[in-house]
Amino acid sequence: MASIQQGPNGPVLVLKESALQQKGKDAQQNNIAAAKLVAELVKSSLGPRGLDKMLVDSLGDVTITNDGATILKEIDVQHPAAKMMVEISKTVDNEVGDGTTSSVVFGGALLAKAEDLLKKEVHSSTIIEGYQNAAEKTLEIYSELSNKIKPDDRESLLKIATTSMQSKLISEDSGSLSKIVV
Repeated sequence: MASIQQGPNGPVLVLKESALQQKGKDAQQNNIAAAKLVAELVKSSLGPRGLDKMLVDSLGDVTITNDGATILKEIDVQHPAAKMMVEISKTVDNEVGDGTTSSVVFGGALLAKAEDLLKKEVHSSTIIEGYQNAAEKTLEIYSELSNKIKPDDRESLLKIATTSMQSKLISEDSGSLSKIVV
């Protein structure tokens, strides 16, 4: 664990003996690689044909799952950039309740494309600006394509509720459960 202590000539960074400090492009490449690794870990569990993973903890307890959020909760991540990918999953799970694996895989894909651009000597600020512009354009297109649903439009609300339950364990009962919800 690193700590910063104040010395007579300014702050002093104290690291473990085994710790390595990287700077510049090496640190950037290492961070991208760690985050992409987390994305690759859950990618094969994505979708209806997703593969199960068998996780064994330090006590020997076994968990078998194809849920990306569960996989990411169970693994012990040390790298800061990889931890950020796990945090993306937790945030999406808390805020939306679904799409955790997709968000991590999407983040990994964005990083892979950014890595390609970095290899072509595109500055990281330019890449970030491009992603921000793309996000704004995406929201603009979503706004144009979206339909306003009135609270008394029962048919549309039933379709939305049924669709939102398709990726969960309750998908078999989504028809009857959506009627209860709406």
